[in-house]
Amino acid sequence: MNKQYTYPFTAIVGQEQMKLALILNIINPTLSGVLIRGEKGTAKSTAVRALADILPEIDVISGIPFNLAPDEESDVIRECFAVAGETLPETGELAVEKHKVRVVELPVGATEDRVVGTLDLEHALKAGEKRIEPGLLASAHRGILYVDEVNLLDDHVVDVLLDSAAMGVNTIEREGVSFAHPARFTLVGTMNPEEGELRPQLLDRFGLCVHIEGITDPDERVKVMESRFAFEENPETFCRAWADESARLVERIGTARQLYPSVSVSRENLMAIAQYCLEVGVDGHRGDIIILKTAKTLAAYDARTAVEKRDIDQAAMLALPHRIRRQPLQDIVMDVGAMLKNRACERVSG
Repeated sequence: MNKQYTYPFTAIVGQEQMKLALILNIINPTLSGVLIRGEKGTAKSTAVRALADILPEIDVISGIPFNLAPDEESDVIRECFAVAGETLPETGELAVEKHKVRVVELPVGATEDRVVGTLDLEHALKAGEKRIEPGLLASAHRGILYVDEVNLLDDHVVDVLLDSAAMGVNTIEREGVSFAHPARFTLVGTMNPEEGELRPQLLDRFGLCVHIEGITDPDERVKVMESRFAFEENPETFCRAWADESARLVERIGTARQLYPSVSVSRENLMAIAQYCLEVGVDGHRGDIIILKTAKTLAAYDARTAVEKRDIDQAAMLALPHRIRRQPLQDIVMDVGAMLKNRACERVSG
């Protein structure tokens, strides 16, 4: 059987903001995902699959379809075995397999049962035992949930996705019977604004948002064609050429994950975050918190243990535009960008 090759993440030309937003969510899943807005054919799905492909394999408990890690709480493991109709090994030794990080794709027509999972009520009534038909959220645990055209999904399904992404738990309830299992995943949503917008309440729930367009520089567009042609002609050779750079990125992500808990933020920088949100008129406090988390993640990604003003500036560009709804998004991006440039100039002149 021929090996299937995935286009390397590090070989993607341009779209730096999108790639950075994806990397930050891999480092810190509590950022609550990223919404990628823009036209088709801009490497959105390619980037998601490519990033998952280079990540290290994870340990997964065999025999149950919940992607559980061996170090999950024992009660959680026991109940997941029970609802799957399986029995824990009497020795207490769990069989563990190595799996690639999954990219679970959510189809536009997905129902809530398909996403969340269902309870087998007939079995529960007859045998007095819970049986579960797991949904896509079980498969996405510890992986990436990719939702193309998220703006075309039923609002209730989007609510469920965002709740699970924020809480790290999926709850299946029916007729007074309920079951909860871990569902910690990186949520990536894409949409073309020309096909309709998300409700403001749902937009706000995505941690980061990037707006992408096709590359306009002719040289860069030629580079896109040349790279894609080289990959399709000989994927093995092409992937080997990018292997070292991919390995460096994986190492950098791993270092950032370990460093993140040690990153500190001064009160002065906390005040700067609050001021940003007040100046652009963000409702609530989610924007402040996401900027803080993003700034810390950026510092860790840059191998630093203290947040700097540049981290806050960059975090604001990723976390604020989709939270301001008083004018078209493109104008907001330009306004936020102008504000950041003005502040940078003030710091230099000061």
